Amino acid sequence: MTQSLELKTRAMAASDDIDLGKLFATLADGKKWIVLGTVLATCLGVAAALLATPVYRADALVQVEEKSTGIPGLEGVSDLFASESSSKTEIELIRSRRVLGSTVDELDLSLLIEPKRFPLLGGFMARRYAETTPAGAWLSARYNWGGERIEIGQLLVPDSLQGEVLTLEVGAGETYRLYGPADELLLQGVVGERAMRGEVSLLVQALDTHVGAHIELVKQPRFVAIQDLSLALGISERGKDSGILSLTMTGEDPQQIAETLDSVANFYFLQNVKRMAAQAEQSLEFLQRQLPDVKADLDIAEQALNRYQLQVQSVDVSLETEGVLKQLVDIEAKLSEVQFKEAEMNRLYTAEHPSYKALQEQKQSLLVRRAELLNVVESLPETQQEILRLRRDVEVNQQIYLSLLNHMQELSIMKAGTVGNVRIVDTAESDPKPVKPKKALIVAVALVLGGVLSVGFVLVRAAMNRGIESPEELEEAGLVVYASVPVSDELSKIEKEQRKLDLDSKLNQGHSLLAIHRPADLAIEALRGLRTSLHFAMLEAKNNIVVVSGSAPNLGKSFVSANLATVMALAGQRVLLIDCDMRKGYLQRTFGLNWDDGLSDYLAGQVSMEKAVRTSVQENLDLIPRGTLPPNPAELIMHPRFKALLDWASEEYDFVVIDTPPILAVTDAALVARHAGTTMMIARHMMTPLKEVEYACQRFATNGVQVNGVILNALEKRSGGYGSYGYYHYEYGTQAPK
Repeated sequence: MTQSLELKTRAMAASDDIDLGKLFATLADGKKWIVLGTVLATCLGVAAALLATPVYRADALVQVEEKSTGIPGLEGVSDLFASESSSKTEIELIRSRRVLGSTVDELDLSLLIEPKRFPLLGGFMARRYAETTPAGAWLSARYNWGGERIEIGQLLVPDSLQGEVLTLEVGAGETYRLYGPADELLLQGVVGERAMRGEVSLLVQALDTHVGAHIELVKQPRFVAIQDLSLALGISERGKDSGILSLTMTGEDPQQIAETLDSVANFYFLQNVKRMAAQAEQSLEFLQRQLPDVKADLDIAEQALNRYQLQVQSVDVSLETEGVLKQLVDIEAKLSEVQFKEAEMNRLYTAEHPSYKALQEQKQSLLVRRAELLNVVESLPETQQEILRLRRDVEVNQQIYLSLLNHMQELSIMKAGTVGNVRIVDTAESDPKPVKPKKALIVAVALVLGGVLSVGFVLVRAAMNRGIESPEELEEAGLVVYASVPVSDELSKIEKEQRKLDLDSKLNQGHSLLAIHRPADLAIEALRGLRTSLHFAMLEAKNNIVVVSGSAPNLGKSFVSANLATVMALAGQRVLLIDCDMRKGYLQRTFGLNWDDGLSDYLAGQVSMEKAVRTSVQENLDLIPRGTLPPNPAELIMHPRFKALLDWASEEYDFVVIDTPPILAVTDAALVARHAGTTMMIARHMMTPLKEVEYACQRFATNGVQVNGVILNALEKRSGGYGSYGYYHYEYGTQAPK
């Protein structure tokens, strides 16, 4: 029990190990597939690199500076608007619909124009067309082959046709027709004139191509065009906090992408200037609203002062009082200035901003000083107090009025001289060389990918192939391997030569026996070895009849049967070959004969035995073909005539070789094998599963037939060592033995 467990454990461990030798042998055996797959993938990569539409790249450079008016002498007003704008904010502004939408509208990017090209090759040939005149029609008039010039001034369509492909068909005499997505006629017109029909309007300014050519037009919604432009636009900052923004764009038309990128940069610059000027405009409007009220307050204060002076006639004011008055007027003017700045800051900042807090501290200090001066004024005589108060009101209002006028003048100058904080450093320019496709990279990737996929295909194919790889597999299953027949490359050449012959030649000399045409072939040498093995095996058999069968079709039963019988006949023994596959037998073609008057006809009693036997198809070899296709092959085999035929053949011939149908397909082989002394199974190398052979042998055993051995056919030379057995290392002469 312990020993059995140890054996199982070792077997499991061995199954988990990777046999590198077998792996490399599998790859060596599949080298044709690997080379073919790699070459095919490389060719596809080359084709893709050549046929791919080149993509160009354009770039522009923009500098974003700290915001300032740039007007000397107006620093006080400029401080109200000074702020820093991060690069991230500016990038989002560039991508805004305000900027990109202006570009879309200016260049009409919502209209897509594409000449109809021939699939795959059309674009390739159009890019290589170097003439100044349009190429003519070829293959079909609808395709454009290069050199065409198309200019669309405007296209207006209803919402239902936005995003749909419309077809412009060129007519004779500068006429055209516009068709909808369902090939319905939308309108027709003349180049240079606006054509309208319903909600569709089209202005074609230039249409230089051949008659019958098709041009595809798509009118996208403005929102979609803006999104497409945003996706094609690349924006990045050069360095950290440098304020230098790099704008890039890729596309198939280098001139168009350069114009588009220039337009984006210009509209971004203009909106920046307008945004800076808008701040000064808002402040100017605020002052203009305040000026009438200040002027009215000044008039009221002057009138009050004049009335009081007339009432009290003239009152002298001391020098001390004059000094207090001057200080009060200065403080009131400063408070007015602070209040003006406070109104601006309320619009720009929150109460927690450091600049706003500093302004509040300054205002509080002025209020404290004004309160101190007012206390001094209260100690003066009543008449002087009143004169002082009235004069203070006049002078304060007068200074406020003049200050407002000065600020309005400064803001007007600032508005007119605003230059913004954006500067276009480099205008857009396209690289003359395309950035895509990377042809060398595509070919290299295709080469590597083709090799990897080919290797994977070979490994998967080998893993999924459950066919018998070596005779050892059959022997380990308890089956005797009588012969391993190598695959013959010469056989296909012989069959190809026979197919060239006419019917009469085939009937006279059209046999395709490898044993006759190529007697030194390795496959025939293997059958000679089988002949020797059968000679000794049949010494204990009940008769000299050999049945050759298999588990499934296309294993090479007929090839082995015909050439084995020929090899036996060449050894001087009289041999009878019977084609017992009355369903799909074709041994008569191997010998260049007709199938009529054969086995089925004899068993049905329609011909005599002598007529059914084709004598001397080769020296010492006779043949009974299958005959007419009968409706009941199994019943014919069970007829007493069949047993009588075999008894007669066993007496008359040294060997009787019978080719039968597959045992797993029909029961004919089991019925025939019951009369034979030796039964051989055919298994095809790398094709027949071991389980299938075992099941076929079991099927024979169920019918009372013991399979004597297996012939492994079509053994291929493999790098793993299976399939050679020394055959491929021994040189044979080409001269056939006499």
